[in-house]
Amino acid sequence: MSIAILYRWRVKPGREAQFRQAWVEGTALIHQRCGSYGARLHQDSNGLFWSYALWPDEETRKRCFRESGVLDHPAFPRMQDAVAEYFEEIRLHPCDDLLQTLSPTDADTARS
Repeated sequence: MSIAILYRWRVKPGREAQFRQAWVEGTALIHQRCGSYGARLHQDSNGLFWSYALWPDEETRKRCFRESGVLDHPAFPRMQDAVAEYFEEIRLHPCDDLLQTLSPTDADTARS
């Protein structure tokens, strides 16, 4: 069964672009090398960054960070350099899923 992880960071003032760029690079690498189902990054009204990452299972996630070498990529030190505070991960077990990406045609229709 899949597992979702919520990650949260407080980023140093003025380092938001650095953090976001490094997050995109690192997350894409994790998806390519480790088989994650991808992730989304959000920023709340207080400036806190949240990421929702979906994995096939906990063992795949653990194996990724233990064996794949993804954390050796330069994006991760850049991301860490931008972080003022990292909060404990929150594990979630999805039970109902209606999250979808709209096709460009559907997105245009939804906007009108």
